[in-house]
Amino acid sequence: MASECCMSPSGRISDVFVEDAARQGAYDFIESRRCHAGGLLAASQRACALRSCEHPYIFVPLDGTSLSLVDRCGTKDFGAVGTRQKGARGLKVIDAIGVSPDGTPLGVATLQWWARGPEPRKRARHRKPTDRETTHWLDAVRDVAAMMDRYAPNTKAWFQVDREGDGLHMLTELASSRHLFTVRSNGTRRLVSSGGRKYLRPYIERRAPDGYMHIQVSSSPYRSARLAHMAIRFSRVTLQMKDRWHKTTAALPVYVVHVREVRTTPRDEKPLDWILLTNHPVRTLKDAKRVVLGYSQRWRIEDFHKTWKSGVCDVESTQLRARAHVITWATMLAAVAVRVERIKHLSREQPDRPASDELSPSEIRALILLKRKYKKRTETIPDSVPTMADATKWIAQLGGYTGKSSGGPPGSITIGRGFERLRSAAAVVEMLEPAEKKSRKR
Repeated sequence: MASECCMSPSGRISDVFVEDAARQGAYDFIESRRCHAGGLLAASQRACALRSCEHPYIFVPLDGTSLSLVDRCGTKDFGAVGTRQKGARGLKVIDAIGVSPDGTPLGVATLQWWARGPEPRKRARHRKPTDRETTHWLDAVRDVAAMMDRYAPNTKAWFQVDREGDGLHMLTELASSRHLFTVRSNGTRRLVSSGGRKYLRPYIERRAPDGYMHIQVSSSPYRSARLAHMAIRFSRVTLQMKDRWHKTTAALPVYVVHVREVRTTPRDEKPLDWILLTNHPVRTLKDAKRVVLGYSQRWRIEDFHKTWKSGVCDVESTQLRARAHVITWATMLAAVAVRVERIKHLSREQPDRPASDELSPSEIRALILLKRKYKKRTETIPDSVPTMADATKWIAQLGGYTGKSSGGPPGSITIGRGFERLRSAAAVVEMLEPAEKKSRKR
């Protein structure tokens, strides 16, 4: 089932499995009481951790999102997503992926699911910590830490978290493990000081820049792609953390790195401005740059969300209506989405890597045959294994990629479409290979 999803990803089971028997088997598997998404997630986590063993640390972008699902019957399996006033229904999830130090996606690190219940009467700050959605963030951190401790004990997870992680319980949980963290702060934290009240943002902004660096910014609905010029400031501080529920305070020593874009901000856009809290020692400009580059990898989770939810995998189009069934199917598609993002990244950052590292022999053979059929007259396609750059480009061309006129290198959409066409050809190659071996023996 996972192989079929990789070759023809879609949110609808009927689009992935064409044959009646295969389609019915897929439904039976997903709807079986003996099938649990936890087993699928554990397998994905193990693969992710094993890939990380060769590195001293891996980045783990951690974020929250939601799946908007059709809920005509108003079942209790789904809850509100987005603002409650709009009435959207679906499931909430805290997810994380593993990313190598060079930015290559490694696999799914965790998926923590839940459905929102009725709107609580009390505001979040007046509810017990155990009754808040923060508990799902804490569970995600513990799950990733346990995964790494079990399968990659010599590798540290370096959590990369946006401003949702700037809270007492989250920072305390991150600081209590052997792993690293970088959390973007809103800068309003109070500092422990003997000379009157001091706050984080004014304190760090008053410092002279310790250096400068450039960051490659990817495009999004809210920002333009560019090479941003950033001023860096860093220091070691102690945060005064207040527990409003227990009415206590605690001191948390951290390193703070402040980066702000200067002279490269497009018109009508706000400059990049990050205040990053980390437990990674920051004593030199090189250390500060490593922290900033690590946080820039948090965008990988946004690319994953796009591919998983509405892009290639389009999990939000599923017609499953039970929570357990949706989670099982979405977990399988999450692994597929990471694979697409991994191939896309490798083709750009490690173009000379052999395609056999990511594609099966039948996929490579089928891809060469298809490329020879649709090649230009001036092209020559050898029998040798192509590079990741060539293989990804050929797959994307099967999905409608036209080169420079497409606006850049192959993206996840055209790569996903190309895999759909490659699937049938690879299946034919697999069926013909035994017959060819028999004829050679004769």
